[in-house]
Amino acid sequence: MVSASSLLDLAPVVPVVVIDDAADAVPLARALVAGGLPAIEVTLRTPAALDAIRAVADAVPDAMVGAGTVVTPEQVAESLAAGARFLVSPGWTDVLLEAMRASGVPFLPGVSTASEVVALLERGVREMKFFPAQAAGGTAYLRSLAGPLPKARFCPTGGIGPGNAPEYLSLPNVGCVGGTWMLPADAVAARDWGRVEALAREAAALGHHR
Repeated sequence: MVSASSLLDLAPVVPVVVIDDAADAVPLARALVAGGLPAIEVTLRTPAALDAIRAVADAVPDAMVGAGTVVTPEQVAESLAAGARFLVSPGWTDVLLEAMRASGVPFLPGVSTASEVVALLERGVREMKFFPAQAAGGTAYLRSLAGPLPKARFCPTGGIGPGNAPEYLSLPNVGCVGGTWMLPADAVAARDWGRVEALAREAAALGHHR
């Protein structure tokens, strides 16, 4: 099983996917993988999310599909049962952290303050989601954390697009970023998977300039 640190290194961008129709999950995942983005976070924000994870896990072996917006131990269990290979939360508590740790798959608990980072480091967790990235201070905040907390590595998510992703990826404590810009709502609605693949390829290329 891939480790959490290699999850951060798998691709420069982790697509954050909101699925309304589980039938879209497999072609969407295939387009992202073809574009060079194999780590796919499906958020548990819609009734179709778990079915989407299950479909991708079954039909797209080259995808590493995970569950996002995980906020309860029950969701941890449901996500694992659906085939999720990693877990992402917007924040964390000790109860949620223990459930994610016991899952046996990589996980990224969400943080937005230095105290939360210190608390996770105390608990032996070094890879984290920084959320909501832009609202919580953006690249300036992450740059400020690098000095006193060099062991922490982040996947910033929230307000990140092709314009500011390169600045995030240039930081020493950022392994990858999460975003939705390669999944425009109109392209998904039209099932224009060719456009999704092209945008995914552009996003994957951001890592070549690091």
